[in-house]
Amino acid sequence: MNKLVRFGSAVALATLFAGSALAQDPTFFRIGTGSAGGTYFPIGGTIANGISSPPGSRPCDEGGQCGVPGLIAIAQSTTASVFNNTAVQNGELEAGLAAADVTRSMYLGEGKFDGKPHEKLRIVANLFPEDLHLVLPKGASIEGLADLKEKRVGIAQAGSGTQVAVLQMLDAWGVNRDNMSEAELNNSQSAERLADGQLDAYFYAAGWPVSAMVQLATTKGMELHSFTEDDLAKINEIIPAYIPSKIPAGVYEGIDYEVKTPAVSALLIVSSDLSEELVYGITKAMWNDNTRKLLDNGHAKGKQITPDTALDGVLALGVPLHPGAEKFYKEAGFLK
Repeated sequence: MNKLVRFGSAVALATLFAGSALAQDPTFFRIGTGSAGGTYFPIGGTIANGISSPPGSRPCDEGGQCGVPGLIAIAQSTTASVFNNTAVQNGELEAGLAAADVTRSMYLGEGKFDGKPHEKLRIVANLFPEDLHLVLPKGASIEGLADLKEKRVGIAQAGSGTQVAVLQMLDAWGVNRDNMSEAELNNSQSAERLADGQLDAYFYAAGWPVSAMVQLATTKGMELHSFTEDDLAKINEIIPAYIPSKIPAGVYEGIDYEVKTPAVSALLIVSSDLSEELVYGITKAMWNDNTRKLLDNGHAKGKQITPDTALDGVLALGVPLHPGAEKFYKEAGFLK
């Protein structure tokens, strides 16, 4: 895991070594997220903070952390969905954030993952919609995806759900690695290359606002491609998990128009190897009042992460809920 960069959440690891903590055994819980310029990274850090309660910390009712007693959750930057699901399957991560379409394909061993089912993947919650951003230089525009032939295009980093989906979409319009100059870069790198004139366009699926795009929009400027209704319907037919969505006007500086684009749900995934008791505690901690405050005051997408939407689309996806999460949702009345 030397490629992973640990994100310093609000969990103060020093408490692990403080007085009373020495008598307790901590449980470390690694959550794979995404690149620093995306949405998985800050959301994963917020979730890690909310579910943590390191040994020796003050009880929740005394102003301490309100997570799972003894749990130290650490959000780690990765290349996102494909990497996170693979690492959860292999036991290199306890949890990860991942796109619904990629998670389904990997669990079932379909499509690109044909014959390689990731049978240990389990869902804890649907989190938020990830809108596909097709970013163009300021003043540029395209009629449709076919216009990206012979262009320099950022297709997101290898190991990301964005890249898997984007290559499927582009192929339907006759665009592929043979007739475009593709760049496998994370969101921050893509934004930098576009600003420097080294890319003609790049794709990134994430919950808005995306920090790297906020910076790009306020410095060099940018445009976002708005898909037609027919194109959105075609994409939904190709990848059913991608549904029509909208990025409101004003989310990014200079983008004063509504952007029609496909979106896919982001999920919190864990391993089936985790105990029912632990995942029950984690699920319960995710939806307590303390975590609610953290989500509401963090990244803008945090407000969309609610127990009322936690099961949206999940039961029809074909990937099981973890028994611990299922137990919580039944007790809380969200699941019969």
